[in-house]
Amino acid sequence: MGLSGKQRRHLRALGHKLRAIVQVGREGLSGEVARACAAALADHELIKVKIGPGAPDGRQSVASALAEATDAEVAQVLGKTILLYRPRPADDPRPRIRLP
Repeated sequence: MGLSGKQRRHLRALGHKLRAIVQVGREGLSGEVARACAAALADHELIKVKIGPGAPDGRQSVASALAEATDAEVAQVLGKTILLYRPRPADDPRPRIRLP
């Protein structure tokens, strides 16, 4: 899919007020964490994921692995927080985030 710079800025602005929904802990990135992220993306389109202090992997590797596992795009990695975006399907009646 790939996001342009303008689209990333828009998503970062929307994500600023969000709270982290999923947390990656000492166990690292597991299947359960990936499933929780996928479910949260299905509900919200844009989510924050917090990387705990005991996480064994680096933040960039966790972000790319989560994006690949959930078929999402990384909008931002800032400190220990990852912002993930996955658009809803076109046939979903819920409101969608409109990208510029």
